[in-house]
Amino acid sequence: MYPLLDTINLPSQLRELDPKRLPQFANELRNFLVESVAKTGGHLSSNLGTVELTVAMHYVFNTPHDQIVWDVGHQTYAHKILTGRRENMNKLRMHGGIAGFPRRDESEYDAFGTAHSSTSISAALGMAVATQLNQTCKRAIAVIGDGAMSAGMAFEALNNAGVMDANLLVILNDNDMSISRPVGALNNYLAKLMSGQFYATARRAGEKVLGVMPPMLELAKRAEEHVKGMVTPSTLFEEFGFNYIGPIDGHDLNVLIKTLNNIKQLDGPQFLHVVTRKGAGYKQAEDDPILYHGVGKFDTKKGITPSKTIAKPTYTQVFGDWLCDMAAQDSRLIGITPAMREGSGLVRFSQEYPTRYFDVGIAEQHAVTFAAGAACEGLKPVVAIYSTFLQRAYDQLIHDVAIQNLPVVFAIDRAGLVGADGPTHAGSFDLTYLRCIPNMTVMAPADEDECRQMLYTAFKTDTPTAVRYPRGSGSGVPTQKEMRMLPIGRGEIRRQGEKVALLSFGSMLTPCLAAAEELNATVVNMRFIKPLDDELVASLAANHSLLVTVEENTIMGGAGSAVSESLYKQKIYTKMLQLGLPDTFIDQGDHAQMLANCGLDKDGIIDSVNSMLSNESLL
Repeated sequence: MYPLLDTINLPSQLRELDPKRLPQFANELRNFLVESVAKTGGHLSSNLGTVELTVAMHYVFNTPHDQIVWDVGHQTYAHKILTGRRENMNKLRMHGGIAGFPRRDESEYDAFGTAHSSTSISAALGMAVATQLNQTCKRAIAVIGDGAMSAGMAFEALNNAGVMDANLLVILNDNDMSISRPVGALNNYLAKLMSGQFYATARRAGEKVLGVMPPMLELAKRAEEHVKGMVTPSTLFEEFGFNYIGPIDGHDLNVLIKTLNNIKQLDGPQFLHVVTRKGAGYKQAEDDPILYHGVGKFDTKKGITPSKTIAKPTYTQVFGDWLCDMAAQDSRLIGITPAMREGSGLVRFSQEYPTRYFDVGIAEQHAVTFAAGAACEGLKPVVAIYSTFLQRAYDQLIHDVAIQNLPVVFAIDRAGLVGADGPTHAGSFDLTYLRCIPNMTVMAPADEDECRQMLYTAFKTDTPTAVRYPRGSGSGVPTQKEMRMLPIGRGEIRRQGEKVALLSFGSMLTPCLAAAEELNATVVNMRFIKPLDDELVASLAANHSLLVTVEENTIMGGAGSAVSESLYKQKIYTKMLQLGLPDTFIDQGDHAQMLANCGLDKDGIIDSVNSMLSNESLL
């Protein structure tokens, strides 16, 4: 099926190919990518869009000596296949397999680990400067998507790079627009022209000559801007100090290779604008790139087909339904997301309340401060954000929301471990970093209905609040249409037992209840991490020999630490065991197995408690 691809495992072998054979190679690479991802699941449409760009970069540049920094991993599957990992694609994003994102410890071709967007230009600039200082001959290339360019960090890096004069190439992979044939042909020609040595030399010479006559130099620059402005999307990147080239067709290997070869001869910061199509080469993905962005296993001939089984609603769906119901009751509610409409469950809200829906792009810091500003004027913002993305806006969370005690609700999705996406996307730290902030109220629901009621409670609380919930479905508890306030800072006893009390936070209630049957333990759904139910903690300590806290968050500084602090504050001294995520980054894998490996399933809880009881001779 892949006569050419089967003979090439590394870029050095690719560079030996006759350029005329590259289209065949790219076609085989794309077909293999579709077949592979269909068997494992993963990110598809964005990876299909970068096949030719990947081939061209590895063909022109001397990788891994020349360094490619990807932004982010959604574009790197073709890169992985081409850099010696084709045989490992059958375990993509699985335990013991290759990651879905670039990882330095996985391959020398992964120059920088990236999974959160908008970091590539900064990292590549650091590499380019190091190359200068080390007096080595390397190229640093940052490949960034148009969505990632909306983040402030990308523009901070551009602003810095433009005055560095380092040999940095930034490639903008723009897949949100198309090039019509006549404009595309003209732009391809002009891009090759502007990336040529003659153009660059003539421009530098002209600047030197006109430099002695400042008015003439300014006139020449303005004339050039007007001419280029008629045939290119923007001169913005020129203002940053880059030589802007493009846009060019990102699926035309001939144009890509000629342009990259020209750029390779140029010094200083270069900016290449490449236009691609998400899902290119696979019709179903081209027709619906959002559906095929992140996929499970599917039949390549039929494409993704709707499941006939009725699945339990996910926490994300529970949030989306609550948001619409709450918006119907209160016109002050606005929904904010940093470019995660589908992932955060905001599709229905965006359709029913378009004037109250705000997608601010991949700009988490801006999202939080934007919400704070809206709250100052009497609105009730709800920020839908992944746990791991909220980390990027921590300063804004403290300074712009918490210090001013503004009523912003943070609906935090993907809390805890997230399975195949691995440590870069795991919400392992939010309980720790949230509960130390004054004025914050922090909740974790044990089931779907409790999630709905906590969101309502958070909205009705006129201070900063956070509701953190895991990826996927819960225990299957149906949600009630009626919404009610929960008593702030109060937990509830779910099972009465003896000697051992399991204090469960959020998603850990189900395994705690299962373990309690064998341990004959008391089980408490703590609900609130902050404020903690100090009275309940004291009561449990008075009536049990061992308190066990269980959380899907890092143990360090988490909910268990909050219980320990509560006991100390109340001068209560009792035996205590904290169960949670260990002090390490947990690799990708099956979510249930990951929890078991951390001792957070039924058997793990039982074993830990019995071991503690045996060691302490509490019985």
